[in-house]
Amino acid sequence: MSRTALRICPLCEATCGLALTIDGTEVTAARGDRDDVFSHGFICPKGASFGAVDSDPDRLRTPLVRRDGELREATWEEAFDAVAAGVRTVGERHGPHSVGLVLGNPNVHTVAGALYPPVLLAALGTRSLFTASTVDQMPKHVSSGLLFGDANAIPVPDLDHTDHLLLIGANPLESNGSLCTAPDFPGRLKALRARGGTLTVVDPRRTRTAKLADRHVAIRPGTDALLLAAMVHVLYEEDLADLGDLAPHVTGVDEVRDAVRDFTPEAVAAACDVDAGVTRALARELAAARTGAVYGRIGSCTVPHGTLASWLVDVLNILTGNLDRPGGALFPQAATDRTPRPAGPGRGFALGRWRSRVSGHPEAKGELPLSALAEEIDTATDAANEADTDTATDAAAADAATGEPVRALITIAANPVLSAPDGDRLDKALDSLDFMVSVDPYLNETSRHAHVVLPPPPPAQSPHHDFAFNTLAVRNQVRYTRPAVPLEPGRMAETEILARLILAVSGRHGADPAAVDAMVIQQTLGKSVRDPHSPVHGRDPGDLTARLTGENGPERRLDLMLRLGPYGDGFGARPDGLTLERLLAHPHGIDLGPLRPRLPQPLKTRSGKVELLPEPIAGDLPRLRQALAERPAGLVLVGRRHLRSNNSWMHNIPALTGGSNRCTLHLHPDDAGRLGVRAAQPVRVQGPGGEVTVPAEVTDTVRPGVVSLPHGWGHDRPGTRQTHAATEPGVNVNQLLDGSLLDPLSGNAVLNGVPVQLTPVTAL
Repeated sequence: MSRTALRICPLCEATCGLALTIDGTEVTAARGDRDDVFSHGFICPKGASFGAVDSDPDRLRTPLVRRDGELREATWEEAFDAVAAGVRTVGERHGPHSVGLVLGNPNVHTVAGALYPPVLLAALGTRSLFTASTVDQMPKHVSSGLLFGDANAIPVPDLDHTDHLLLIGANPLESNGSLCTAPDFPGRLKALRARGGTLTVVDPRRTRTAKLADRHVAIRPGTDALLLAAMVHVLYEEDLADLGDLAPHVTGVDEVRDAVRDFTPEAVAAACDVDAGVTRALARELAAARTGAVYGRIGSCTVPHGTLASWLVDVLNILTGNLDRPGGALFPQAATDRTPRPAGPGRGFALGRWRSRVSGHPEAKGELPLSALAEEIDTATDAANEADTDTATDAAAADAATGEPVRALITIAANPVLSAPDGDRLDKALDSLDFMVSVDPYLNETSRHAHVVLPPPPPAQSPHHDFAFNTLAVRNQVRYTRPAVPLEPGRMAETEILARLILAVSGRHGADPAAVDAMVIQQTLGKSVRDPHSPVHGRDPGDLTARLTGENGPERRLDLMLRLGPYGDGFGARPDGLTLERLLAHPHGIDLGPLRPRLPQPLKTRSGKVELLPEPIAGDLPRLRQALAERPAGLVLVGRRHLRSNNSWMHNIPALTGGSNRCTLHLHPDDAGRLGVRAAQPVRVQGPGGEVTVPAEVTDTVRPGVVSLPHGWGHDRPGTRQTHAATEPGVNVNQLLDGSLLDPLSGNAVLNGVPVQLTPVTAL
């Protein structure tokens, strides 16, 4: 007999509510949950394929341990015995920084991935942290940290109420939104236009989103910051800047005027290939709109001036008075956010507290560039070169490490061989490690190198709450779903896997994994009762711990965060506030209302105000001025997203591949004619890091001078177990990159606007 179970979709950032049909323990269908307080029944092809993703026969079901050079099935006890011996041995012999941690994008889509990696990082004591953020959105974190004092204080466009939306480097009809959590993004954009609003899209490709727009500006890739700087220039030049109610909360307005003086629309026109009149119109229309918002995403982040572009997005929102007002760009308030503190100066945000061992890349948000992972493994250096102690801001950062390369690596839901530049070099580097652990459901291009693979269960067997994405949601709400089906015999919950991993690397191997959650709860409540701004200030931590509810440690931690959060009951201080029990009584979620103005409370800068021209930004502007004279001599490369993909996750699911979701090279008919390329003909693409051969797809959806390859393909390496993906492997676009080109402030890889050469491949 079939039954229905609710589940929040974990397959992209839209976080739609699903109603799953369960036959026995198998998910046989998925539809949108019409009663979900956030998504209201919307579903995309990924969500509709939830059952196929969940039951993929290539998912690993038992741990793998390398014996005699081969990965073989093992018991959980054997796997964690091997982890405890392997990681601890490397750390004790070579120092804590010789153990690296790589976190992939799927971590932010799971309860375990949100709750345990910070504890694991602390247990390792390493500064060798690499995540998917530095091939994606790190520029936005850095610009937000510098502007607002908090790298996670990212304002999102108020999609449901704005009159004017300018998208730059974003294609939400394909991505479903990113750093802007919004189920049914397409419907929200159509509603914007239906109520008389204006949609402008700046993108070198005529994407599905661009086709919906009132105005599409086909900018030259990599010049986003120049165009945005010119728009800021127009606001000053034509006296259009009006901060309104923001004015008391902002410093540096006059300094920005001077900083953009050289970036006139005429000066940037040739570099951007955008007529000066169009640039002026963009600025005027934004300033004239009753409400408006500028939103930039991966296309404007993964470029040489990604942090400057991200900064200028918010500068435009601020100078037009649209930051922190309805219809503009506002700061969401998630239910598991920390207890709001009174407004006032904070500690601010610092860059470069330590540097990478080989190339000296400054850390950002505690992370080193993923592009530097290969060299951190395969290159030896002297200890004296390992850290730049002149930039250190605390004692821990001042202590130089041993100078040893990364010798052991833990990857969690990460596939950097495909997602980072120069996968061939990283592939070889991973093979040289003394020890490697992968927490991954697949034996993929990265996890095939591991000495131990720990497979989490399918999503239907896991709980779900969006800790990260609710901090970026276009409407405040809270939802939680327990596992839709019981944990299969022989499986281990991902939360337990990561808890046991923490114990194994910290010298407590064999202890009860519940001890990890108990420790976090004890530490959190210990700090809270000492905090005069906390709702539990002065109370007994033991009594508060006893009042927590939940079936297990992760649920008790969620209950703790809800109770202490901005809508929480404060352990009885606010009787109508949120608790886990109240949330479970609302299976379709609880609506917490539209986004509201919050300034100055979110600001954590040392001044307590928005610092419009932080010193690191001012220091990088001369590099942007140099770009005024730069012109690509030939073709440049941009990426491409598809609605049925999410990086390299989905290519093993037959229902999500084929059709238009193929790995082809898009190029304009003019370029095809000039180069003698025919449709479907193989072409050799050469870049700084290597070359690939891929079928050509001739289309006018890319502007002349631009070619486009999708991200996440290249499933042709031996030793993997992804049967369907291997039948049509595609090519790895990141192999065209050598990893040397980074945005200097954020360490983000430059993936777009990269010069490439094309050669038609003729049959012999």
